[in-house]
Amino acid sequence: MEPAEKPVMQNSAEDWAGAMGERWLQHLERFEGMIAPVGQALMDRADIRAGERVIDVGCGGGGTSIEIARRVGPTGSVVGIDVSAPLTQAAQARARAAAARNLTFRCADAATASVDGAPFTRLFSRFGLLFFSAPRAAFANLHGWLLPGARVDFSAWAPARENLWIARAMEILGRFIALAPPVPRAPGPFALDDPRYIEELLAAGGFSGVQIEVWRGAQLVGGPGATAAEAATFLEEAMSIGALLEDAPRETRAAITAELTALFAAHRQAVGISMPASAYLVRARA
Repeated sequence: MEPAEKPVMQNSAEDWAGAMGERWLQHLERFEGMIAPVGQALMDRADIRAGERVIDVGCGGGGTSIEIARRVGPTGSVVGIDVSAPLTQAAQARARAAAARNLTFRCADAATASVDGAPFTRLFSRFGLLFFSAPRAAFANLHGWLLPGARVDFSAWAPARENLWIARAMEILGRFIALAPPVPRAPGPFALDDPRYIEELLAAGGFSGVQIEVWRGAQLVGGPGATAAEAATFLEEAMSIGALLEDAPRETRAAITAELTALFAAHRQAVGISMPASAYLVRARA
């Protein structure tokens, strides 16, 4: 019997409420360090001002929420929402340590939840809108949280082929494991990798004035300063790739680890494992 094909890079909100949220929390610093360049570009483009009321969707460990709280100041307010209870608890602890008194968190599914503090003047999300099982309904729900004309800024990964760190890793896995073809628009990191689809979803949700900027830069796999071995371990243990390896024989896993380590060693620089990446920075109005 042929081995069952494994789905590639697909995660739903339910996954994030469970195992993926736990993985993110266990490797929080590496995750945040890895996506920091995109997050900083998105934050700068959003240009959030003092006094604004902001909802941060898919806030994870709360790093972006805390920065937004600093930017809006005491006359503004921020609500961070995430479907993972452990991540929400960690975000609350980090906000207390940062003395961010204008910041609160809510553990809920943004696709369907109502949120205290609405309507907001801004919506921000760093890769937090990629995991909706029913995205049209979800975007309509987000629209209902916002004042008319409120600005939305979020990031989404460009296609995997433009993100060498994951494209090459999946090529390696595909030589050892039977992988199912990617399902376009399925919930997961690359659910919004088509600008036309992004525009379609936003229009269906009631948004207008869509502007999409392409970000290209270096992705530090495993975070700044990671070695090749640490980057390989990070992909296998922290990301959804790990689920693809669960049933693989020990020898297969060892061979995959060796090839991933060699891949990352070829891209080692003083700052870490630097590989080309691409994302979309999206702006719209409610």
